[in-house]
Amino acid sequence: MGQEEFQSLLRFFKALGDESRLKILGLLANQECSVEELAALLKLKEPTVSHHLNKLKELDLVDMRPEGNTHMYWLNAPTLRKMNKNLLTPETMAGLVDDVEGEAWERKVLRDFLVGDRLKEIPARRKKREVVLKWLVTRFEPDVVYTEAQVNEVILHHHPDVFTLRRELVGANLMQRDNGRYWRVTKE
Repeated sequence: MGQEEFQSLLRFFKALGDESRLKILGLLANQECSVEELAALLKLKEPTVSHHLNKLKELDLVDMRPEGNTHMYWLNAPTLRKMNKNLLTPETMAGLVDDVEGEAWERKVLRDFLVGDRLKEIPARRKKREVVLKWLVTRFEPDVVYTEAQVNEVILHHHPDVFTLRRELVGANLMQRDNGRYWRVTKE
């Protein structure tokens, strides 16, 4: 997720993270209201309501029109729908931790299962095994074709169970095999 997208999402949640602002949006979803009406309905002071409305206007969540000496406010439903569609998606939420979640956990798994460049054991849990296999495949050069004996030699340097690890590398689609020849799969 880009920094600008992240900041938009943060401003959106900060704006909606206030009970009074949520109530204002709820009231404005049903009808147009003035600052005076909102203050009376919510039992707040008018300057407080104006402050909340300004925060909501910054995000274009409310619109305003003058009516004599009064300003009338209403919910900008299209903006709310757009924010919901663009910002509140599983992909956007997952993107919040792109740079946090994976790498730290993978480093921990490798610390737990490696001593130097030797694998203590093959992890039983699939997700941890995948981390170890991704590490192991980096021991093979991209665009190089290896014989089975060469693959065994590289794996043996890191763990004695060459057969299981070789099979797992192929099964995880990290290496390909054809007629006793192996090569590292490069992801686009």
